[in-house]
Amino acid sequence: MNIYNNLINLTTNKNLYKGLNKQDVFSDRLLIFLLHFAFFLNNFKSEKNSVILQKIYDFNFRQIELSIREIGYGDQSINKKMKDYINLFHSIISEIHFWDNLDKKDKKKVISNYLENFAKIDYLVGYFEEYRQNLSKKNLNFYLKSVSNG
Repeated sequence: MNIYNNLINLTTNKNLYKGLNKQDVFSDRLLIFLLHFAFFLNNFKSEKNSVILQKIYDFNFRQIELSIREIGYGDQSINKKMKDYINLFHSIISEIHFWDNLDKKDKKKVISNYLENFAKIDYLVGYFEEYRQNLSKKNLNFYLKSVSNG
């Protein structure tokens, strides 16, 4: 729960939406959430963390499903939306797997592929680079025990 709340807190950072070419909507916020979550999982993936990361993954996607229900989608729509979001998330995971090996131009391309309505891609690349570095300064247990501001 702490990790989910932390990711939600990071996702509501107004600075992330300054370059958005329209009013932010649920799907924009969800994409930002999924990017945060992908970097989080990528940073902490290891054999010893696999069980807890799977629990975190399951919990986060249950929370996303609940959010979709709250918006008012029906059961059939929810199943399709969840499948789409999970596929999108796995696509993001694949794209950022080799993040450290990408140059700035390629990082911009990755971020802009998912956040096509955002104009300030340079800012977002810098933001996610800093977020990734902050993740690497702490161990997984830190995030399990507390809510951080990133």
